[in-house]
Amino acid sequence: MKKILYRCWLLAIGCWLLAACTETVSDAKQEAAQPDIYPDYIGVTIPVNIAPLNFNMADETALRIDAVITDRHGHELHSQGDDAVDFDLDDWHTLLGDTPGDSLTVTVSAKYDDGWHTYRPFVLYVSPDSIDYGLCYRLIAPGYEVWSKMGIYERDLSSFDERALIENTQFEGCVNCHSFNRGNPADMSLHIRGPHGATLLRHNGQRSMVNGQWSMAAYDTKTPQTLGLCVYPYWHPSGRYIAYSTNTTRQLFHSADPNRIEVFDEASDVQVYDVEKNELILSPLLKQDSIFETFPVFSADGRSLYFCAARAIPETNQSEQSSVLLDSIRYNLCRIDFDPATGTFGDHIDTIIDAAAQQKSISFPRPSYNGRFLCYTLSDYGQFSIWHHEADLWLLDLTTGESRPMTAANSDDTESFHNWTANSRWLVVSSRRDDGLFTRPYFCHVDADGRVSKAFMLPQRNPRQFYRDRFLSFNVPEFIIAPTRFDGRHAARIINDPSRTPFTVRK
Repeated sequence: MKKILYRCWLLAIGCWLLAACTETVSDAKQEAAQPDIYPDYIGVTIPVNIAPLNFNMADETALRIDAVITDRHGHELHSQGDDAVDFDLDDWHTLLGDTPGDSLTVTVSAKYDDGWHTYRPFVLYVSPDSIDYGLCYRLIAPGYEVWSKMGIYERDLSSFDERALIENTQFEGCVNCHSFNRGNPADMSLHIRGPHGATLLRHNGQRSMVNGQWSMAAYDTKTPQTLGLCVYPYWHPSGRYIAYSTNTTRQLFHSADPNRIEVFDEASDVQVYDVEKNELILSPLLKQDSIFETFPVFSADGRSLYFCAARAIPETNQSEQSSVLLDSIRYNLCRIDFDPATGTFGDHIDTIIDAAAQQKSISFPRPSYNGRFLCYTLSDYGQFSIWHHEADLWLLDLTTGESRPMTAANSDDTESFHNWTANSRWLVVSSRRDDGLFTRPYFCHVDADGRVSKAFMLPQRNPRQFYRDRFLSFNVPEFIIAPTRFDGRHAARIINDPSRTPFTVRK
């Protein structure tokens, strides 16, 4: 009984302190404009299960910020703070859960030296389409030459919880190219570069879990018949195959160009790895010396392989590293048949979008898992669109062949890497729109007819403080449908062990 009374007393004290810290918005000047907030969440469509969209006033002279969210039934959610509004997690999810397919009205007030100002309300649209459990990404400093601290992390999208899967403080080198089979962490690929180079594979198709963990193995993916290590992985929907490219790349800095850096192919091929037989499947059509093939992805039904292809720079001119020559490298979207029953390719390649004819270049094709759309990045040239400020997202309707820009989700700066949720309703978009330097994840909704919503930034508890303190780019964001249950210490032991399982090549 005493414990119950003590807890009630603590709760009462907590409520009193909270009320004491909240000011009454009184004698406020009514503004005709909507508030200028950071991040810009005005009019966005959000998943029913997303974390609270906390925000700051963009004007940092504000002394206090107050926000009231109401649904059409009159239910309210209120938050007030010195720098940011911080909505209660449980109350936020209750409010969204009561309004799927509906909208919420947000009224913002800000206190300045001359008193309170109340702005014209704005709307949040709550989609009944949920977003996947989480997001997996690499955090990396936006440098060029050296590895600093980096790692692979996962974030629960319904909260602000983030955890490291593995960091390069656990070994010498860098981690990248993490990939999952339609977001399923049971099928996972992770690439390691440097002295301990390897590809870590975790596959649950024929292996049981040991002590609650999926087994992992390290592979050496370089063979005498291929250009080098396998990169840019993409899983076949069956889980049996992984498409890779092998790229011999070079790096070039521009002396007079808004795009600071260029990474370009000197050679690149595409191949498929048979996980069950430990074999690389090659095709002469996908390893032509006169063509750069890269960014392979399987179609939703697994019976086609999409990839990007460009005519190679003439060998005699490669050493010149001429920006004029680099400007002429433009990738088209292509497709070749693939038979998953036999692991064989078709006998011809189709060009789906001739971007070169439009003086444009395509990178990062990503088909939706329902087979309806394919999202890709369109830039002026090359394939390293992450540093191209003109890069935008386009959506190809696979039923009609129509291709159009995703105007609502694009910005005046870079939109590059992207990925679909398992239900094919949400895209995560890598964008530099915030400051032109750091890549951050944004989300947009794509409905059944291909209508695209305004993109919104990954929520944080205090967005301005978070993104100012974290001088890192979010690289290769991948959705995951469940926690990865990835044992980083076990993975580090495998990476630091020199033994590797080699890939073989199908005869």
